[in-house]
Amino acid sequence: MTAETVLARINVMKPWLSDEEATALAEVVASGCVAQGPKVKQFEEEFSEAQQVRHAVATSNCTSALHLALVVAGVGPGDDVVVPSLSFVATANAVTYVGARPVFCDVDPATGNVTAETLHAALTMDTRAVIVVDQGGVPVDLDPIRELADRHNITVIEDAACAVGSRYKGRPVGTGADVAVWSFHPGNVVTTGEGGMLTMHRPDWAARARALREHAVSASATERHGSLTAPPDVYLEVGFNYRMTDLQAAVGIVQLRRLAEVMERRREIAAAYVAGLSGLNGLRFAADPPYGTTNFQSFWVEVMPEFATSREELLSLLARAGIMATRGFMAAHRQPAYRWRNTGNTELRHTERLTNRTLILPVFHELDTASLNRVITTIHAAANGMVP
Repeated sequence: MTAETVLARINVMKPWLSDEEATALAEVVASGCVAQGPKVKQFEEEFSEAQQVRHAVATSNCTSALHLALVVAGVGPGDDVVVPSLSFVATANAVTYVGARPVFCDVDPATGNVTAETLHAALTMDTRAVIVVDQGGVPVDLDPIRELADRHNITVIEDAACAVGSRYKGRPVGTGADVAVWSFHPGNVVTTGEGGMLTMHRPDWAARARALREHAVSASATERHGSLTAPPDVYLEVGFNYRMTDLQAAVGIVQLRRLAEVMERRREIAAAYVAGLSGLNGLRFAADPPYGTTNFQSFWVEVMPEFATSREELLSLLARAGIMATRGFMAAHRQPAYRWRNTGNTELRHTERLTNRTLILPVFHELDTASLNRVITTIHAAANGMVP
C-alpha cells in the first residue's frame, strides 16, 4: 500500500461528533457533576420518549444492560435462553453471566434475524427467555415471536444494540419486547463513546435495574449527593457497578436530537450503494424488510458463489485500495468459548452461510460522494477481474 493510499483511507465506520458535543461536555465539566447525575436522568427521559416506552435505565455499556435485563427478568441457573448464534458474542455471554445456558438457533437468510420458526425449533423444557437481535439495525419481525413466547410463558428480550432509529410496523423497535437493550458504542448510530440502555414498560423491573446498576444501594448516588443528611447506605442485594456518567449522557443527548438527520444520510448512502452495485451478478444487499425500516447501522453485502471473487478476495482488494471493510456476521457457536454449547439440536445452516459470505461496507454520516464512488468503483473492478 502506498503512502498516498494510506492518507486516503476510508474507514468502515466513524462517529459523527461536532462542536455541539464538545460544548455539552464542557458544560458538564464546569458543573463539577461528572459522574451519574442530572444529565443521565435527562438522557433516560429523552430516550424513553423517543423509543415510546415508559422507562429507560442508562448503563455503562450494552453488555451490562443485557446482563441486567436477564437479572430483572428472573433468568438464572437451570434456565435455558434461546439466542441467535449470528450475533456479537456479548449476546451469549450475558446469558452465561447469570448462570443460564445459551441455546443457539438459526436465522432467516434474508434478514439475518431470528424468526418464530427458528426460535421454536430450539426451545427446550427449560427455556425461560429468548433474546432476539435486530441484526445490523434490520428490525426483527417481533409479532409472531411475541405470540410464540406468550403461548409458552417465555420472556422476550430484544437486543437492539444496533437499532436506534429502526422501526417495526411504524413504531420504534423494542416497544413490543418485555425489555430491550441498546448500545451507544462509536460504531452505532447514536454514541456516547461507551454506554448502554435498558427500556421497558414495567416499573418494578426499571426500579430494580436502577438499583442494581449502583451496587443495589438503597438510595441512588444522585439522592445521596443531593442531601446534606443522607441516611447510611444499605445494600439490598448483590449488585453491580454499571453506571453511565453525565459526561457520556451529555454527548448522548446531543446525538439523540440529531437522529433523524443521521438516519436520512445513512439511508441515502445505502441507496447509493444499491444503485451503484445492483447491476453486478452475485451480490445481495442489506435492505428494509416488508414490515419495517432499518437505520443501516451497517450496510452488509452477501458475496454469492457466482460473484467474480470470494468474500476474502474482495476484502483484500478493498484493503489494497485503502478501503476498510470488515467480515460481516459472526457466529458465536464457532468461537472457542462456545464450541461446547448447545445448538438445540437444530441445524445452523443459514448462520453458517451468512458468516462465511457477508462483509460490511463503509457507512457513516460524513462519508462523501467521492469516497462512496471509490468503494463502488473498486467493487466493479473486482467484479471484472481487475486489480484496482
